[in-house]
Formats: sequence, C-alpha cells, structure tokens
Amino acid sequence: MLEFAEVQLHNRKTLFVEVILPLAISRNYTYRVPFEMNNGAVVGKRVVVQFGKSKLYTAIIESISEHAPEKYEAKYIIEILDDAPVVTSRQLQFWHWLAEYYMCNEGEVMNAALPSALKLASETKVMLNREYEYDKTQLNDKEYLITEALDIQPELTVSDIVKLLGQKTVMPILKSLFEKNIITISEEVSERYKPRKKTYITLNPVYQNPDNRRELFEILEKRAPKQADALLTYLKLSRQQKAVAKNELIEESGAGESSIKSLIEKEVFFAEHKTVSRLGYEEDDESISNFTLSGAQQLALDEARLHFEKKDVVLLHGVTASGKTQIYIKLIEEMVATGRQVLYLLPEIALTTHIIERLRIYFGGTIGVYHSRFNDNERVEVWQKVLRSEYKVVLGARSSIFLPFHDLGLLIVDEEHETSYKQYDPAPRYNARDAAIYLANMHGGKVLLGSATPSFETYYNARTHKYGLVTLTERYGGVQLPLVEVVSISKELKQKTMQSHFTSVLMADMQLALENKEQVILFQNRRGYAPVLMCRVCAYTPKCINCDVSLTYHKHTTKLHCHYCGYKEDTPSVCPACGSTHLEYKGFGTEKVEDELSVLMPDVRLARMDLDTTRSRNSLQTILNNLEEKKIDILIGTQMVAKGLDFADVTVIGIINADSLLKYPDYRANERSFQMLAQVSGRAGRRGKQGKVVIQTYDPGHRVIKQVIENDYADLYFTEMEERKSFKYPPFFRIISIDIKHKNPEILYNQAEYFTNELRKHFGDRVIGPEAPLVNRIRNYYIKTIMLKFERDGVSVVKAKALMRDVITQFQTTKLSKGSVVQPDVDPY
Repeated sequence: MLEFAEVQLHNRKTLFVEVILPLAISRNYTYRVPFEMNNGAVVGKRVVVQFGKSKLYTAIIESISEHAPEKYEAKYIIEILDDAPVVTSRQLQFWHWLAEYYMCNEGEVMNAALPSALKLASETKVMLNREYEYDKTQLNDKEYLITEALDIQPELTVSDIVKLLGQKTVMPILKSLFEKNIITISEEVSERYKPRKKTYITLNPVYQNPDNRRELFEILEKRAPKQADALLTYLKLSRQQKAVAKNELIEESGAGESSIKSLIEKEVFFAEHKTVSRLGYEEDDESISNFTLSGAQQLALDEARLHFEKKDVVLLHGVTASGKTQIYIKLIEEMVATGRQVLYLLPEIALTTHIIERLRIYFGGTIGVYHSRFNDNERVEVWQKVLRSEYKVVLGARSSIFLPFHDLGLLIVDEEHETSYKQYDPAPRYNARDAAIYLANMHGGKVLLGSATPSFETYYNARTHKYGLVTLTERYGGVQLPLVEVVSISKELKQKTMQSHFTSVLMADMQLALENKEQVILFQNRRGYAPVLMCRVCAYTPKCINCDVSLTYHKHTTKLHCHYCGYKEDTPSVCPACGSTHLEYKGFGTEKVEDELSVLMPDVRLARMDLDTTRSRNSLQTILNNLEEKKIDILIGTQMVAKGLDFADVTVIGIINADSLLKYPDYRANERSFQMLAQVSGRAGRRGKQGKVVIQTYDPGHRVIKQVIENDYADLYFTEMEERKSFKYPPFFRIISIDIKHKNPEILYNQAEYFTNELRKHFGDRVIGPEAPLVNRIRNYYIKTIMLKFERDGVSVVKAKALMRDVITQFQTTKLSKGSVVQPDVDPY
C-alpha cells in the first residue's frame, strides 16, 4: 500500500501557470499550482495571487506548463475563481498583439479590456447595491459579516475585507455576493444608461361609440373647454397617424398638460409609456421597420458584397444622410442569418442611441450594448452574454473590441475618421479602428468602414486597392445637400453689422428658421465662457498651477478652470501682478455664446451641449429629448453636435468661428477642419427640407472652406497628399512618438537629449526632436516629445520597435532616468 502511494506521489504532475497581472510590468509572472487545483487550472480562468510583499491581485492564466521559473521561486496561487474561462484564447492572442504593436505591457491591456469587477485587487472598492433587496437569512456567516460592515461603512477595499474576515481568500466570497447582485465592485461606478421613454395617448374604447362621444363633448364644452379642445385635436391627429404622442397633443391643442392629465384621470384617455428612439425614429415608423433601399443604396450594397469576395476591408464613402445605416442593417441581417456574430462600433455611443433602437427592431434580445455609461454590474453581464454567444450583434464604443467574441463575422466601424476611436491615456494607446481590422482578421471576418469624410489613411488604402471602395454620392430620399454660405467677420465688423459674435446673415437665417418653427444648431469648438482672462494694464494672464496653460473662465461656477487637470480657482477682481481692476475676458466659448444670444433673443429657448452640461446623470439624454420634442429652439455645442445628431426640424447650422479649427498647428489641421465642418454641416436638412449652413470666418478665401462649400473631398485629399509625401507624414510614413516626462525641467532636458542621442545611434535622421509640445507641462510633469518616422517599404517596423524597447530599457537602467516617465505612442495622431 505504501509503495503504491509512493508511485502516485512520484507520478503526479507539478503545474506552473504564467499569468497576466493587471500591472504595467514588462514580463508575465509564473506561479505554482497546488496539486489539488491541477484540474481547475485552465487558460483564460482568473486566479488570486500574491504579488509583492502583501498585495493580492486577480490574474488571468495565459499558459500552463510543468517548467518552473529559473530565476525565482514560484509562489503558489491562492485560489481559482472561475468554473469556466472568462477570457478566450483568441482574446489572449489579441491582447498580445495589442501589447506588441502599441509598445505597452499585457497587464495594461488587461486593465483596459476587463470590467473592473473581473479584476479584483487589494485596493478595489466594494459597495452595497442599494437598489437591490435581498434576504439576509440566505447569506452564509462570512457574506453576512461583509454586508453588515458595508451597512455601517459605504465602501470597503478588498484589503479591508481581508482584515475583517482574517483570511486571504476573500475573492470567491466577493464573487458570490457580486453574482447575487448584492454588492457592486468597481474602481468607479459610472452613471446608468437609461432608455428614452415617451408617453402615447389612446382613447378609451367606450368613446369610440359616436353617441357616447357626442355626450362627452357636450359635458366638456360646458365645464372644461380646454379638455374639449384636446379631445378634438386627438381625434384629428389619430386619423393621420397610428399613435398620438402626449407632447404633440399638448402642442397642437394648446390645452396644457393639466387638461391632458384630467382626461387621463377621468379615463377618457389612456396613457402608455413606450421606449423610443431619442432622435426621431419610432418603432412603428414604416421607413425603419419595413424600409426599401434606394437604387443608389442597393447598388452600394451589391458593390460591398462583391468587394468582400476578394477583400477583407471595404470603405463605404457616403455623403451625410445618404442612408449608410440602412446598408449596415442589411449586411448585419445577412451575417446573423449565417449564425456568426457582428460588432458595430460607434465613436459616441450616447449620441447615437437611435441606432440601438433601430437595430433592436430587427434583432430584439440578440443585440447587446456596451459602453462607459453602463455601471460595472451591467458591463459584466454583457461580457458574460457575449461569452455564452447569447448576443449575435453588439453595438458599442471603442472598448467593445475587448469583448469575448467566439465567431466575429462582420465588424462595422461607423464614422471611422473620428479621433475618439484613439485612446490617448492610459496605455494601451490604441486606435479601435485599426485594432478592429486585426481582430476581424483573427476571426476570419470582414470589416466595413463607413464615413462621409474618411481619414486619409483609410482613403489611401482604398485608392491603392488594399481595401474595397464603395461610394454613395446622393442623400437618401433625394434630399439636397445644405446650402453653404461663408460670411466674412472682418467685413461685418467694418460695416458694424455684427451683433456680438453673430453676423447679420446668421441672425437673419436664425430668425427665419424660428418663424417657420424650425430649429438651429450653433457650433463653437471651445467650452467655457472665455478662454483667457487678461489684465489690460500689464497683460497678466492667470495660469494653472499644475499645467502650462491659461485658465478658462466658466460663468456658471464663477471660477477659472484648467481643462487639462481639473484645477479651479476663484476669479480675481484685481490683477495679482499690478493691482489694476481692468481685467478683460478674451475669446469666447459655448457658455458665452449662450449668454449673449439670450440677450439678443430673450424669448428663444436655448440649450448648451458640451462637457460641462453633460457631466451629470442623464443630462445628455435630457438635452436630446428636449431637442427632439422641440422644447429647444437653438442648441449651442462643441464638436459633440457634429456626431450622430439626426433631427427632422434642424434646418440652420451656424459655425461661429471656423478659424479656431483652420489655424491649429498640426499637419492634420486641414483634414480635421474639413471633417468637422462637413460633419457639422451634415446635421442640417436631413428629412425632406434643404438646410442652410452659415460659416463665419476671418478668412473666407481659405482653401478648405471652399472645398467644404463644394463638398470636394477629392480635391482636399489630393492637395494634402502632396504635402504629406514631401514632409514624410502618414500614410506614406509611419510615426511613433515618445514622450519623456519629469517634474524638473532641467533634468528633463538632459534626459531627453541623452535618450534622443541613443535613438539616433540606431535610427539616424529618422529621429526628430526632442521638442516641447504645445502644452509642455501637465499635472506638474514637464514634457519633451521625440518623433520617429519610418518608411512604409524597406523598413521592418517590428524590428524597429524591438530596438526602441531595448533603448527604453537601457535608458531606464541608468541613474539619469530617475524620476522620469517614458510613454511610447504608436500612430499617435
């Protein structure tokens, strides 16, 4: 018996797992698996491990072997959290590619990819889910102890719970409480996305009888004439449409909300609350639930299918309002019919909620939504449903590329030119459009890129036949592109016809639109009241104490704000430098536009849509609801208004100052200006009415403005490409930038010079810099940027990146590097 036990002991395997920790460490760490956990160790599962002296982390098993690490003694893993893997092998492959391509670590990719509830660490915060009622008698002793502690204290860290229970293995207990929906686990709980609700009115069937209705009218006309008006208006509207919206009934009848409420209380009317689109699409809208493609759309769809036979990526270049979404829907239907999954990427999920509703009409519960407005519990739920293939279609922002797809057949990137697809901080600094192409390739899927103003890189790839190219040159339904009028601010200032920041042309067009009960959108790409506060005597300007930028005055807080680090200070009434009281506001943002327009047009209903007005819970949805319900006459906004807005009654677009876009010191300035101006212009006249766009500028003869007027993307492209080629910019060259940061500017200078010289030893004149960026100090760190340009042909970028990693590692081992931060950014723009 003893001999048999000795043989068993000799034959049993000792397993080691290499894990990805949610930390920015350059190598993965190896742990030993306790023998009793051998069967549970599977790639993609989460394990609890100790890293460092005392910290616990949730790590992901990336590989399993029987080889112990050579340089250190492997610690034992503490616990295996999952019965089945939460991360697929394809995802791990994708993470590895992202880390290699974007020159970061797999731990940084894991941090970006996993919802925070799936990556518990010692510092992770745990809170009670106050919205959920549970039976405490169903909890075990340890679960009960945690919930009692959270009743007394609003939040606890995992470390606190370890101390509370007196044991290290608390992760499985927290996992159990999380799955029961009793606790919320998150570094930060985001606001909960709520669907748009709308109230519809129907008539009590009793009053469908003419005699009963006549009798009711006689009573109401004597006692409540406003209610009689409301009833009469309802009957008129109900002949024209299937359902009558409550807000439409109030507006048409002039009866007021109280009259409708009284009729509901008397059970003359019934009110029904429905989930509807925010941007003018209703569930029973024939054009959505049963649309027919136009001839141009059908031709574009056929071309796309044809290209997909030979190419993996196709660009759909269609003018604004050309009906690209309907083509997407047809392709999604075809892919879902084959049983494969679809990912539909959008740059601003909150501004395109109508697409969610449109897709749900077709695909019902098989469509999932994933974005930052979901709290952590909801994100985990979506993650699990994608993992179990319950969702066939997922609609989401850039982070949805990290979801655990099994068989991705089609990936749509809408508005592929948008800069919000690029992640700038923290690492990985990836571009979701480019990463999506690699992801689709891993699954053997296809990619459709859609835009009215494609990025030059994408258009170049389409013109050189790397991608397929499909064009749509006409708007859906034969609606004409908006008229564009350019107005010289200089000329109107000389003629003294300007009113505040508004030219006489824009004022007249706004007045005409409002008289016709139409709506206006004004675009000013700067938030706040005034970008600069300046002393008229000594020219003193308040600056941020942490960043090298002037502070912006915000009237609603009466404070000066830094838009980089969030620092705020009181607005001085006396110049701190010379004591003068002559302080002036220079420039203007959306807040000042709103303030001055309220004086010029006191009776007009104004609203502002920028980062300041959309921070709070559901504030963005409220603005969009009010615009759709015509409770807003003029909407003033930053670039948020250029993305995805689609309203029937917006007929005038005013661009307050186009020069702030055109004069930006960046090689992409003309491309970005054209895209922004064309996209903002595209919000006008989308449903049967030709809109008008007024562009105010000091430079009406600027080439880009002429190209916007003529909607001549091709001329812009060919002109800019000549310059790109001459000055070695993308798409002809690849760019990798490296930021070096330090709190001491003199030390930074020496570090940057040394580091640049080391790079030049390998890459010669491909290295440019070091240079100070436009804002050379952020959050007390001074910055120097080094740029490397590599030819597309004849240079191995993989080898170049490996060399750069070596130079960074070598630099970080020197004493000179002390206190520095080195941040590579691949394809930075």
